[in-house]
Amino acid sequence: MPGTLFIIAAASGTGKTTLVRALCRDIERLKVSVSCTTRAMRPGEVNGVDYHFVDAATFRDMVSKNRFLEHETVFDHQYGTPRGWVEQELAAGYDIILEIDWQGARDVRALLPEQSISIFLLPPSLSVLEDRLRGRGQDDESIIRRRMQDALNEIRHFTEFDYLVVNDDFDKALEEVARIVENRRSGKDYDGPDLRAFAEQLVTEGGFLQ
Repeated sequence: MPGTLFIIAAASGTGKTTLVRALCRDIERLKVSVSCTTRAMRPGEVNGVDYHFVDAATFRDMVSKNRFLEHETVFDHQYGTPRGWVEQELAAGYDIILEIDWQGARDVRALLPEQSISIFLLPPSLSVLEDRLRGRGQDDESIIRRRMQDALNEIRHFTEFDYLVVNDDFDKALEEVARIVENRRSGKDYDGPDLRAFAEQLVTEGGFLQ
């Protein structure tokens, strides 16, 4: 039986990557797709584990040969989801997680609507999100402002996703996403909280901050 493609999107700083790694550690037959990117490798990253790091010419060649399920430009760098690996693993019965933005999620859902389940990870508040971005110590003030603006734009698309999960308490968020995966596998209906009003509140709050 073919696997399911679990699309997980979130604003930068929401804790998506940490959560995805924990999911793949805890749940059998669940793998994360490693994206290609043209951005430079950061300290501590490993090629082929965090990303497949490629130059711009290689990326363009892959686009021309239709080797991506989706590809986007984010913060002036290109990112893409390798098509061949994902299709191969799904056919083998593995469930796959994609960490992508709302635009990539839209593209993948259009290509594989029956196999895709989309989850949007929300921050507990915009102030907490900003604190997390500052706590990284990686970006100057202008980049943080830009990341916050992009975060608000990302959150505005929450209505396009099947499920919403708040990453306030990490263990609870992990349990919630794991339940979505297990429910999909067993054919059960999702019985988690309805967070649409909360997400709308974040969007409204963001409007006042601009």
